[in-house]
Amino acid sequence: MTQASTTPAAPGAGPLAGVRILDLSSVVMGPYATQVLADLGADVIKVESPLGDNMRAVGPMRNPGMGHLYLHLNRNKRSVVLDLKTPEGREACLRLAESCDALLYNIRPQAMARLGLSYDAVAARNPRIVYLGAYGFGEAGPYAGRPAYDDLIQGQTGIAALSAQQSGDVPRYAPLTLADRAVGLHVGIALVSAVLHARASGHGQQVEIPMFEGMAHLVLGDHLGGATFEPPLGPTGYARLLAPHRRPYATADGYLCLLIYNDKHWRNFFDLIGQPELADDPRFCTHGARAAHISEVYAFVADVIRTRATKAWLADLARADIPASQLYTVDDLLQDEHLTATGFVQDVDHPTEGRLRTPAPLGRYQGTPTSLRRPAPTLGQHSREVLAEAGYDDAGIAALFAHRITQDGTN
Repeated sequence: MTQASTTPAAPGAGPLAGVRILDLSSVVMGPYATQVLADLGADVIKVESPLGDNMRAVGPMRNPGMGHLYLHLNRNKRSVVLDLKTPEGREACLRLAESCDALLYNIRPQAMARLGLSYDAVAARNPRIVYLGAYGFGEAGPYAGRPAYDDLIQGQTGIAALSAQQSGDVPRYAPLTLADRAVGLHVGIALVSAVLHARASGHGQQVEIPMFEGMAHLVLGDHLGGATFEPPLGPTGYARLLAPHRRPYATADGYLCLLIYNDKHWRNFFDLIGQPELADDPRFCTHGARAAHISEVYAFVADVIRTRATKAWLADLARADIPASQLYTVDDLLQDEHLTATGFVQDVDHPTEGRLRTPAPLGRYQGTPTSLRRPAPTLGQHSREVLAEAGYDDAGIAALFAHRITQDGTN
């Protein structure tokens, strides 16, 4: 672990320094997108209701409202509380939008309109703004408005069924908020792309990134298979990914992750196990042949690997230049020597939550280094600061506090 500072970095740090985002989203997908952008230097203003983001309540936590997922998803951001159901809260939000490059939300456009925060209303105050909706289903289709959560989207895009097809077991969801995070990356890319266009053209725009379509894009990219062609040349599915033995291989004393991929790998593997003649076997001799017999290929390797211990395999496979690794648990990942050496897992001091462990911002930027500039904020921690930036004087801010339009955790 390496020690990291959470004191504000010098102005200009991070490649997105100077980009300001008004983030009205909550839970995982939107906040993950803006966490990535905030790590890259964007000034993300997180607008929360008086009750706060739901993820604040998901433990474990040391103090109420500061759950572990919230802490990771909302670092490098500032929190302002606004009751958007009031005229004063709506007006404050619009004033904040005037100085922002983008506004992100994750409720239906109709709900935003009812709040008085439609695209037209926001664009009237800032024509250059990117107004991005990240919600369940595209508004042009019959599923518009349906509730969308990670489990539902994993089920509806075939991920749970693919798990059953591959394993021969019951359908299962991936043990990650996979849809939230995968589509969240699309959200971040879309937001930055539209901001670049707005800065070049002087014109903002309305953008929609639906969760269902985003995950369908991901799944079909691998599994359209024969349905790619019209008429179809076969069933959907990528056979290698669906092979029953495509899983960590059981060894004599544990498990091994192994991918013998190209012709050179296979020749080396057959030499290693003392069966070099198999390099000419019609099941194994070319990439196409192996793909056509993929289940048989994986089963053969599984039978071989279970004959020896994990450490012995890892040593011999490394010498043979065949890609392999040990099977990790999440606890193992935290102790990984490579992640430790690169400073990826960092210890930070949070002003209210104490010492925390968190992944570092991803990647290295020579000229615009990223940093953990701010710890995840307490509810409304920056309300006064952000409202002052929007042009409210002391009396105006005091009035918003007095009418419970905003709060900072101390009032």
